[in-house]
Amino acid sequence: METKVLIHPTYFPSIMHMVAMANYDVVFEIHDNFQKQTYRNRMYIYGGGGKQLLSIPVKHLKTGEHQKYRDVRIEQDSGWAKSHWKSLQMAYRSSPFFEFYEDELARLFHRKYDFLIDFNLATIDLLYNILEIGFTRTFSIRYQEEATGADDYRYLVNAKAEPYYDISSYTQVFWEKHGYIPNLSVLDLLFNEGPNTLPYLESQDLPLG
Repeated sequence: METKVLIHPTYFPSIMHMVAMANYDVVFEIHDNFQKQTYRNRMYIYGGGGKQLLSIPVKHLKTGEHQKYRDVRIEQDSGWAKSHWKSLQMAYRSSPFFEFYEDELARLFHRKYDFLIDFNLATIDLLYNILEIGFTRTFSIRYQEEATGADDYRYLVNAKAEPYYDISSYTQVFWEKHGYIPNLSVLDLLFNEGPNTLPYLESQDLPLG
């Protein structure tokens, strides 16, 4: 893999984020300002009621002050980790492969992380290990408005008004009830496809930047 892509480390990344990580060398953007309504602190899963948002609460600075993504702290008093883990169990306990990854995921949600970026990188490390992805990753050394040395896919972090991505469908737990929902957290793909997750990711194309 020679092409490099510049993306943000996110919370159990979306499928399109994982397509980038499975097929290219990755440069993680860590010098940007934190922005709300992005995949930096949220993921979407497929719950019994359809598309379900899981958002990590973070500590914000005073109104108008910018905060670097790498400096954002998780708000620990909300019990979010317990709530998110329960939501995952309820959504995917009947999926074909949830039980194969349950213990590894549970350990992650029971460990305390102070900084959002550290937790996000831990979720990515876990996915790399589960999927046995051979990869090269580095980190940005400063923020650049226009990326150099890597194809800029930082826009994939935007969760609001997300564009349509032409990716293949797969069977989801509540497919017959709500239909196919694309580009959820890669956990949805993993729990439904198991060992076929990596071949699926490798067969998809990134959109033009």
